[in-house]
Amino acid sequence: MTEDKDFDYVRQFISGNESAFNYLANKYQQKIYWHARRMLGNHMDADEVTQEVLIVIYNKLKTFNFRSSLYTWIFRITSTRSINQINRRKLKRLFFLEETDHNLLKDDNEILTGIENKEKLKKLDKVLQKLPVKQREVFIMRNFEELSYEEMSDITGKSVGGLKSNYFHALQKILEEMNEK
Repeated sequence: MTEDKDFDYVRQFISGNESAFNYLANKYQQKIYWHARRMLGNHMDADEVTQEVLIVIYNKLKTFNFRSSLYTWIFRITSTRSINQINRRKLKRLFFLEETDHNLLKDDNEILTGIENKEKLKKLDKVLQKLPVKQREVFIMRNFEELSYEEMSDITGKSVGGLKSNYFHALQKILEEMNEK
């Protein structure tokens, strides 16, 4: 039912109704942000990726083919943009450009306000950043987005078996790191 409603809004946007895009952007903006946030590990990069994704959606929505759910399509764009951001970060480090992580502490603390057990969440965030990108992506999709392996396969284009393997390895590494004192 939600998919049909999303499709109706996509059709309205394609027909020239700009407010239909506003509805979709409002509906998915937080999901985009939190997926990017978990992939990237900080507010600034996640906010940047969220803006990029919304721009891409606006520019490419007219090419949406209605073969997958809109959420799957948006999730794929968000994953790709997050991975691109990770690669840009690696490139910056390669050229010795310093990131201003000290400025992120205030924003991170504001985001985490009200969440129980901040220390465990921070530790999990750090552990996630140590994982290879493929493992991190699968772990986030499975645990935070609560997607099935079939949905993850649609999003990533990877086999269910490969996704299960990546998840298993990610889970082992996370449990090992989280249990260290």
